[in-house]
Amino acid sequence: MSAVAASGLPRAAVEAKAISLLAAAALSFGVFLQGFVVREPAPYELFMVGLIAVWALFGLRLSRHAAILLALLAAYNIGGALSMATMGDLHDTPLYLAVTLFLSLTSVFFAAILVADHSRYGLIFRAWTAAALIAALLGIAGYLDAFPGAGAFSRYGRASGTFADPNVFGPFLALPGIYMLYRLLTAPVRLMPLYAGMLVVIAGGVFLSFSRGAWGLYVVASMLLVGALFLQSRSGLFRLRVALMSALALALALGGILVALQMPGTAEFLAERARLVQHYDGGEDGRFARFVVGFRMAMEHPLGIGPLNFGRMLGEDTHNIWLKALMDYGWLGFASFVVLVAWTVAGGFRILFRDRPWQPYLLCAYVVFLGHLALGTVIDMDHWRHFYVLVGLVWGAMALEACHQNALRQRRPAATRATAARAGEAIA
Repeated sequence: MSAVAASGLPRAAVEAKAISLLAAAALSFGVFLQGFVVREPAPYELFMVGLIAVWALFGLRLSRHAAILLALLAAYNIGGALSMATMGDLHDTPLYLAVTLFLSLTSVFFAAILVADHSRYGLIFRAWTAAALIAALLGIAGYLDAFPGAGAFSRYGRASGTFADPNVFGPFLALPGIYMLYRLLTAPVRLMPLYAGMLVVIAGGVFLSFSRGAWGLYVVASMLLVGALFLQSRSGLFRLRVALMSALALALALGGILVALQMPGTAEFLAERARLVQHYDGGEDGRFARFVVGFRMAMEHPLGIGPLNFGRMLGEDTHNIWLKALMDYGWLGFASFVVLVAWTVAGGFRILFRDRPWQPYLLCAYVVFLGHLALGTVIDMDHWRHFYVLVGLVWGAMALEACHQNALRQRRPAATRATAARAGEAIA
């Protein structure tokens, strides 16, 4: 049998190229599916379980960083299992923890595949952006009741797109929105209308979600992105461009808000949602009072009280990722989560401004991750699929940097030996 394919290339090369294209398509589709979550298990889970299993069979390798990430998330899940052991009635807790375990594995998976090929960052960001555009368009259509049945894409008078909850829909759009803002600030002039148009659609979805957390997340991440670009560049001309394009992006946002305010009922709803403290936040039974109750309970129950039991006992969930970790995953889960967050923040910041091919993707993921940490103080997000992807994106960059530094260290001795040899020849 000939080892050369009809294309003239070696058959092994053709097969490797075909496998690479298939893997890229599967990865893109998996990331795309995270934008469609109405109930658990979602299509994302069903597809990614198979993808991770197949990838593991055909050579998924864990770098040192991926192994550390796996260990931290394993400790987090063990904390959840120990917390479940304290429950008399399990309810649907096993399924809940199974989803947590799966989502934890997705973080490790993304970190592992990115260190193997950094070009996959582009695939992930493009697929995420495509999903965000579809979700945002459907969410806007749902809010406007633009066609028969469009109401399925709104909840409680708010755009929800392809999500069951507007408070998840809005934050999901943050990374693609920040990425479009980055492209608008840095791309060639001829491409600016394209990125501006996509940014308007995504920002419109964020606004019409009427999620205070999503609004704050997007504003904070945008400010961090612009500040990082100023710090990163020493070019006065580039800084001027960033300032001008930021002003343009702000003008587009304000213009969109003014247009939206002309819609019946939007101004009143906006005024209501814009209040810092809602009726369910304050008071003796409000969200903030439950924070105090929960942290006191954590002192009495080091193993936790069982996943989801906080809501059953007090009528509302924790709405705080730190308290969530204590209540549902115990002190072990809380400690592992704190270490994970601290490592991600410190490790990501250490390499944030290094000139690497993957640096733009790291920058966007990092500022959105920081925004999610702030958002997590007022909402539960331990089952947000995209949050685990964000973790994997940052850890993938950390692993890539470690490989890059190792390669530099290996080249230095060879260069030193070559220099010494040339010096010896010169002396001789």
